[in-house]
Amino acid sequence: MTIVMSHRLALTGVLAIITIAAVNAVPARASAPGGDYWATPHTVATRGSVKVNGHVLRYTADAGTIVLRDKQGRPTGEMFYVAYLKDGGRASKRPISFLFNGGPGSSTAPLLIGAFGPVRVLTRSHALTPPAPYSMVSNEYSLLDASDLVFVDAMGTGFSRIIGKAGGGAGSAKMFYGVDPDAKAFEQFIVRFLSKYDRWNSPKYLIGESYGTTRSAAVAYLLEQNDAIDLNGIVLLSSVLNFDLGVVDQPTENPGVNLPYALALPSYAAVAWYHGALSSRPPRFRPLLKQVQSWAMGPYLRALNSGSSLSRQQEARIAARMSQYTGLSQSYVLRANLRVTGPEFEHQLLLARGENVGRLDGRFSGPALDKLAEVAGYDPEISAIGPAYVSATLLYLRNTLRFGQGHRYRFLPATVGNDWNYLHTPPGQGAPAFTATNVMPDLAAAMSLDPDLKVMANAGYFDLATPYFAQAYQLHQLPMRRALERNVDFRYYHAGHMIYVAPHALARLHANIVQFIRATEGAKAPEGAGEPRATKK
Repeated sequence: MTIVMSHRLALTGVLAIITIAAVNAVPARASAPGGDYWATPHTVATRGSVKVNGHVLRYTADAGTIVLRDKQGRPTGEMFYVAYLKDGGRASKRPISFLFNGGPGSSTAPLLIGAFGPVRVLTRSHALTPPAPYSMVSNEYSLLDASDLVFVDAMGTGFSRIIGKAGGGAGSAKMFYGVDPDAKAFEQFIVRFLSKYDRWNSPKYLIGESYGTTRSAAVAYLLEQNDAIDLNGIVLLSSVLNFDLGVVDQPTENPGVNLPYALALPSYAAVAWYHGALSSRPPRFRPLLKQVQSWAMGPYLRALNSGSSLSRQQEARIAARMSQYTGLSQSYVLRANLRVTGPEFEHQLLLARGENVGRLDGRFSGPALDKLAEVAGYDPEISAIGPAYVSATLLYLRNTLRFGQGHRYRFLPATVGNDWNYLHTPPGQGAPAFTATNVMPDLAAAMSLDPDLKVMANAGYFDLATPYFAQAYQLHQLPMRRALERNVDFRYYHAGHMIYVAPHALARLHANIVQFIRATEGAKAPEGAGEPRATKK
């Protein structure tokens, strides 16, 4: 779960400000010189069970670390994971899914404790969750019924740590905090995990959320190209592949790039419709969105692309229609030069009621702390559910999984996001591209190398951080053979960025992913069976 904060797309996690106090509340205890890490592989196994679809599933939960190494064999860091391995059956051929959150620089705790792990914290789906004590329940929507699950924290988050010289290692921030270094770290982790648990013959999946979808595309290509590992499927949750197609936070930050405004407009309409902020509220939701999508990509985008050549009369007509679709006043739209950013919309939509709407999930609303501000100063969803996620994660890791006592769990360390290198070298190039981060070529290359690779894209209508229409646009623009487009499946939910926060959406999301895995896990006899397959290089 993430927030788009700037055109550099500093996608930050749900636990933002509140986590700083939470992680500092647990004193750090270094178990190796110079750092809060273990420095050697460290695993704690516990047993548990969960009831899904009426069936009791028993499992082993391994909470542990895998040490990453450089080409000289020196340790550079250790990545923390929680693996749920279902009892019974042939484990070596059972599907296995690697799950991770976004940020960059956000731990995977929300997916673990709020979505697909065997235990789930209860929060309100679109309103403030009362303070502790919080309720944790057996998760009937755990994905353990379809796949073994490996929740992985990116380097510098959770219990994942860089091992530098003080700990006898060769790691540094530059080796991990960037698009390409991060992807290579996850590639190495997955390869080492498959070897450690003898899962090379298991159907394999990536499940990434927000920036985790960016990571999924890059990692899928690396696994294909460097390790001859074919994935069965990739599940995208609230995806962003091309950072130039996210809504810019400041209208002067990327002038001339108008498409993001058109791609965000249907999400503005969805949120305004939800809050009853439209002057004439259509009774049917999806027909409204279809109408807005068509207008946004037609008259609206043409008007933006006209720039200063747009007449005042045309500008007034566009502003009037935009006001009708977004709930914002025509005068405000004109003052914004027809280009309303996400933070501006969040602040302005319900300002007459003294409220802001959420960026991660526009269904949430909270008091506008500064009515004279230009943009929303905080995200109401973070305030509404963040404390529950923090408390539940710390309790579950330490009391149930018996892992990490005395170590800090970093939900969203600012240093990771602040130090992130957004340069990316696309497939086939020898140097970083001089563009905003764009991993569309990576995903397209992975799907081209493995035409059996399937992708399922999941999006919430009320997500203002990664608008659903922008996600669809990116996936329809993948540079690959047209026949491969049938390998991409789109699913939409009446939810926000964190689709799973709404129980009805989580139920559908679980069912859809289970269906996706079961449809793609079966092996097919290749042509020329018995002949060795050449390693792709």
